Parts: sequence; structure tokens; C-alpha cells
Amino acid sequence: MILNPIKYLRLWTAGCILVPPEFPVTDPRTPVDFPSYRSFRLAGSPMARPLPLILAQAPGRPADDLAGFATDVERRVRAHAPGALVVYPELHLGESAPGVPAAPEEAAEPLDGKRDAVLAELAGDLRIWLVPGSVYERGTDDRVHNTTPVYSPQGERVAAYRKICPWRPYETTTPGTRFEVVDLPGTGRIGLSICYDTWFPEISRHLAWMGAELIVNVVRTPTSDRAQEVVLNRANAIANQVFVASVNSAAPSGTGRSLVIDPQGTVRAETVDAGDSTLTDVIDLDEVTNVRRYGTAGLNRVWDQFRPGDPALELPLYGGRIDPATWRPASPTQEPPR
Repeated sequence: MILNPIKYLRLWTAGCILVPPEFPVTDPRTPVDFPSYRSFRLAGSPMARPLPLILAQAPGRPADDLAGFATDVERRVRAHAPGALVVYPELHLGESAPGVPAAPEEAAEPLDGKRDAVLAELAGDLRIWLVPGSVYERGTDDRVHNTTPVYSPQGERVAAYRKICPWRPYETTTPGTRFEVVDLPGTGRIGLSICYDTWFPEISRHLAWMGAELIVNVVRTPTSDRAQEVVLNRANAIANQVFVASVNSAAPSGTGRSLVIDPQGTVRAETVDAGDSTLTDVIDLDEVTNVRRYGTAGLNRVWDQFRPGDPALELPLYGGRIDPATWRPASPTQEPPR
């Protein structure tokens, strides 16, 4: 008996990605030219674009405890995945006492100050991508921002994102005005958001449009609305077909529930409580490509919704519009649009 290879692959479900239904097979003896090997890559086979993650659900520490922070980072990296993207919670280096955030005016320093040099050297020494949470940054105009810096394995600060949506009226920092994505050469592109940003879908949508395949959301939530944040992070992953890594503080600084979500909204990994813990995962950024190509649940291709020739959709709320000609997101190999 000669088996139809397509039917056989559809029956063999141990991690296979199904061949698109429109792919024609008329004769099972006809040689098959598959459109992509990724269409049916088996679980356990090499990832195309792997990115190891170390998410440190840790309680906050004083802004000047850089030596203690360096020791903590090294401990987690040595125990888990060298060469990873290492992420800490919002304002991790920003407490005046356990669970008590420091006053922004007192903890703020220029982005290129002593703290910056220590963090850059740490990333270079450990050969990691380091997101040390966020810090209080004093701008050149003396305003204070809640800012997430990113450091490369070469020991350089490659990006800094100022929180666009401070948690008003409780947070008094000055809002940022710019979306920020970071290229990880040879791997892909990540986007940055901070805590309350996740409540505003426009931010995640713009990061995805700029080519982000993983949105890193650093959080310091000690309140009961972490339950809603989890839902919002899953929704942002689904709506934009991206990975989301949301890293909350451990008690007493936060309520935990850190998690990694895939482009279809499935929670891949999560912490079980508010304790100090290390959440690890290895994601394949090519999964973003596949979900966008074949659709969420094999159905929904949201980035193909608007097509050339469709009328523009006016958005009075924003004083702008959706232009079908510019709807599709940038690829990680393209310069991100601004």
C-alpha cells in the first residue's frame, strides 16, 4: 500500500505543524515539493531561531545595591542558560526598604551614569542580553522617567525605553513619547513595554508593527489587578501574533504570576506563586512567522486583513487612520518604521 504523505503527516500529530489545506496533492505517487520545511517540523527538531529566556521574578532592591544585583544575575545565569535574554521586573533597582519604592526624585540618575556603566559591564562579562527591569532616569531637562535599558553581550547599552503610560494618579514620572524595539542579531527583534503599558493595546500593536516578535513587559504589581494583567498580556499576544514575556516582582514588592505566552495566546510557562523564582523557557521566534502565515488556530491572519485597494479607515480618536498600504508589520530584517 502506498500512503499519501500529506494524509500520513496529518495523522501523525506528535508536534507536527500541518501542511496548509490549499496545498494540492492529486496522486500519492507524485513527488511532493513542500512549500516549507517549517510547515511540518517535528517537535524536538532544531529550532530555527531559538531565544533562551531567564525571567527573574525577584523582590526589589535598593538602587545602589549594584554588587548584590550582579551576584544575583550571575547566580541565575550560571544555574540556567548562558547566553540568554535575562529580564528583571520594573523598578527592580529602586526600593528604599523591602517592598517600599524609593522616591523617584531621590533614586533618579542620568542614564549614562555610574549605574549604566556597571550594568553594561555585567552584561558583557556574562555574555548575555540584559534587561535589568526599569530604573528612574533623570533626563537632561531634569524630568524623571521610568526607563527600561537594554544591554548587549558586547557590554553596550543598545536601547532605552521610557514608559509611555505611567500608572496615574499613583505614578508621577514623566511619560515617554517613543516606542522602542531592539534587534538581537541573528535571532530577531524584541519590543519593550512597562507594566501599565499593557493596558493600552495601541502600544503592543505598534511594537508588533515595528517588527517585534517578542514583547518584554516588565512589571511591579503588588495589587489585585495582576489577574487582569495576565488576561491583557494573553490578549496582546493573540491580537498581534507575538510572544509576550511578562515579569512581575516577587513578594513583598509584587504578587508574582510571571509568564511566557506564545503567539496564539497559550501560556508556555508561569510561576506558581509570588515567591522569588526563576522562570526559564526557550522560544523559537520562527513560530511568529508560522502563526502569521497560517493563521491563529490555522484560521485567523490578522496582519493580512487590510489589502491594497481597500479604503483607508479613519480613526477620529487618534486623528489618524489605518492605511492598508502600511498595515503589514516590518520583518526583523527591515529597519523598524517610526
